[in-house]
Amino acid sequence: MATKRDYYDVLGVSKTASAAELKSAYRKLALEWHPDKNKAADAETKFKEINEAYQILSDPQKKTQYDQFGHAAPSTSSGFGGQGGPFKYSYSTGGDSPFGAGFSDPFEIFEQFFGGQRRPTKPHYSLRIPFMTAVRGGEENVTIDGKKHSIKIPAGADTGTRLRFTDFDITFEVEPHASFKRENADVYLDHKITFTEAVLGSETTVQTLEGNLKVKIRPGTQPGTVIRLTGKGIHNLNSFSRDSRGDFYIRLIIEFPTKISREQKRLLEEFERS
Repeated sequence: MATKRDYYDVLGVSKTASAAELKSAYRKLALEWHPDKNKAADAETKFKEINEAYQILSDPQKKTQYDQFGHAAPSTSSGFGGQGGPFKYSYSTGGDSPFGAGFSDPFEIFEQFFGGQRRPTKPHYSLRIPFMTAVRGGEENVTIDGKKHSIKIPAGADTGTRLRFTDFDITFEVEPHASFKRENADVYLDHKITFTEAVLGSETTVQTLEGNLKVKIRPGTQPGTVIRLTGKGIHNLNSFSRDSRGDFYIRLIIEFPTKISREQKRLLEEFERS
């Protein structure tokens, strides 16, 4: 088994290096050893090694574990590895990039790597889209600088999803839904059932992304019970699989009666005694 090099040696920094010094060393080495620019036989191996070292040392928790245990630390095996480091493509532009605030997404990183110079800043617009359009994908017509443009919205778009065009960039803002709550690719729905449905069990109709669905309620269902529909959530733009979707969660809210008749009270008291 090959011995791993010390991460500080890989980046050429001391153990007391600041976050800024780590970032500077990483950027310099990544630019030098990226396999699309460096044709040396071991360029790809060194590039992955550089990525892994920075991923560990730039994370305070992982760095502390590494300083204490070295490569035996539990978290040090979770480096970028074959995932390509910061170059994994995603529509979303959130998160901190080791390349600094000037690089807001993967496109700009590649421009710096391979284009030599960055292009002038383009106009940036925000487009508000309906919740279900974001879920299913669609098309919106907009007018920018007097010109009409047709914007194709990918299924799974979320607030913050950014698309780049020749003359401008667009970031989506997804409108909230009256019933559905979204968290990344997962969807949550609060669904009300009656007290008797929860106690006796029943079948209820639930609204989902794909239309109404009949769901069985088990006898004795407790408040806050959650039903999970695997793979019935939103398409995941961050996945390389076209079929990757989140899950749909149904939280059952039991409605208790605020007023009951004398007969109902008598029956409940009899139920309690039995």
